[in-house]
Amino acid sequence: MLVICCILCIQLFAHNGSVALAYPFTGKITVDGNFTDWPADATKYIIAQCASETKPKNDADFSGFFQLGYRTDNHSLYIAFTITDDDFLEDTTANVRWNTQDGIEVSIDARHLLTGSGVASFIYSKKLRNINKAFYDPFAKAANWNIMEVAMVQRGTTRYYEWRIQLDNELQAGKTIGLDFNVFDKDADGSFSWSSWGKGDSKYMNPNSLGDIIIMPAAAKLGTVMGKLSWDKASKIKLPEQVRLNAVSDSRLWVDAGLDSLGNYSITIPAGKYTIALPDDYYKRDEKVYLTIQKKPVTVTAKPGGKIVAPEIIIPATPAPDLIPEKGVLFDFNPSNTTQIDQFIETYQRYYHIPGVSFALIKEGKLVYHKTYGVRNRITGDKVEDQTLFEAASITKPVFAFAVERLADRGIIDLDKPLYEYLPYKDIEYDDRYKLITARHVLTHRTGFPNWRWMNPDNKLNIKFTPGTSFGYSGEGFEYLKLVVEKITGKKVEQVLQEEVIEPMGLYHTFFSKNDSLGRVKSNGHVDNLPTEADMPDSPGMAWSMHTEAKIFTQFMLYLLEQKGLKPETYNTVLSKHSDYPWDKDHPQPTIPTYMGMSLEIRETPFGKSFGHGGNNGDFKCKFEVYKDLKMGYVMFTNSSTSDALLENLRKFLIEGKDKP
Repeated sequence: MLVICCILCIQLFAHNGSVALAYPFTGKITVDGNFTDWPADATKYIIAQCASETKPKNDADFSGFFQLGYRTDNHSLYIAFTITDDDFLEDTTANVRWNTQDGIEVSIDARHLLTGSGVASFIYSKKLRNINKAFYDPFAKAANWNIMEVAMVQRGTTRYYEWRIQLDNELQAGKTIGLDFNVFDKDADGSFSWSSWGKGDSKYMNPNSLGDIIIMPAAAKLGTVMGKLSWDKASKIKLPEQVRLNAVSDSRLWVDAGLDSLGNYSITIPAGKYTIALPDDYYKRDEKVYLTIQKKPVTVTAKPGGKIVAPEIIIPATPAPDLIPEKGVLFDFNPSNTTQIDQFIETYQRYYHIPGVSFALIKEGKLVYHKTYGVRNRITGDKVEDQTLFEAASITKPVFAFAVERLADRGIIDLDKPLYEYLPYKDIEYDDRYKLITARHVLTHRTGFPNWRWMNPDNKLNIKFTPGTSFGYSGEGFEYLKLVVEKITGKKVEQVLQEEVIEPMGLYHTFFSKNDSLGRVKSNGHVDNLPTEADMPDSPGMAWSMHTEAKIFTQFMLYLLEQKGLKPETYNTVLSKHSDYPWDKDHPQPTIPTYMGMSLEIRETPFGKSFGHGGNNGDFKCKFEVYKDLKMGYVMFTNSSTSDALLENLRKFLIEGKDKP
């Protein structure tokens, strides 16, 4: 609830179900946009998926197909695109971008590993050459325009794009590679759309949104495999969208076959023996997880020139267990027996593909358990260790707030004095309402600022309501307050944090900006199980940039629990209601009172008042909560975009138990 962040929502570990065959060329192919040197019988694959909100009006507005082939002498894949477009636009300005003109973006996963590999993506138009590439994949990381040869010819309303992609040792007969593309269509009326071969978004970075290209051996024979996937009982739940066929004799050859709405599939592949299974052990649909592991493997032999019906794959329509007990396990927790806790976390890691976790528990006002789980980078397999640091995201806010509250207790800052009297803010000075904003408004999210200015179409900071009159979660307010704190103390904010938080609490091994120590121990984040760069912030952001781990962070939690470092009346204010949340359909009102304190979320639970905060930087998510009367609490940091269910169920598992009617 506390952070709004846009992340990818895609099925994990499943290519998009589109399969094409690339045959070897017997003659020379010249990349010139003239396809007369291509075989006349080269298969045409229709460009039929349009993921953009704007759709082509008709075939004349946009339609097309592509063809494939390869040569072993230069280890190259060839692609020929034929595009019909009655309104071809080129952007010749200095600000040319991918969405300002017609063009093509080709994305390739050359290694195509079952364990995960990365995408190199190339955008081409007459005035633009751009490349995106996965830093964690050896082929993608080294990819550049030197491996590409492209030509485009226009005849009337038809454009012919010819590509040669040099794949070196990744191009091997009998192997599969991942490939897909977006064809961009900009029209004179200002509309913009893009179309692809297969389903899936973010093809430039997500190998699971690509189709499968089989590099066909010259003499290979084809067979067709048909089959069906079903639930084990009548169910309205939508079935998974793919099944995976793995060649028994060659691990390089695997494809995902798309299913229709009834669960049927049919795929033509090189003759041979294959295993058939779901791409993943778990399938998520409608906030539930279903087990897809088959008790008995399905094996089938595709016969040359023939068709074979594979045994039906039946999967349970009963959701996998949520493992939530009637009573929270922390009440009877014994540090000598942590099996139930470890099982819960590790099971949810598997359910939701959460690579790494740092976790700690407090009970009876002290740290009683700490453990790390999984890996800091799913591709490299480097383990999460005790010293591994995670992005704490918005949990930064209550830490900074504590420093500000300490300054206020000593009279260094007045929480109710307009911030502009300390430091005018040029970014918003055009709106006089900003002169109403106080530090208290920032700490209680009542500034009127948006969460982040970049969420506005014009990237401009604005005020959405009169400061102090409503709740509006905002990181921008914390950035303004940071500047004010630096102005009135004459110190950099990291020095202030060191003096007011880090040293008093012993919150060492916690960093807010780039340094050598952080660089050695920082985890990679993950978006849908794909690693992101382990970037470090150049400067501290008081809304988002803290890096820490669970064990050391309990020092902060215990400090607040013991009400140290602030005046008693300040703690009363911190833990009192300042705003109700604006609940909506995406965040329905909870059954127990929940509201914003001073940079802390307060809940009035059946076990007494709790305080805590969550964090979401997209590729890192985290949460802590302390039950004041119970003197219990937990903190968890994850390096994953998919950990919401684990974080939301943690309080039930540990303390509150299964939801009561």
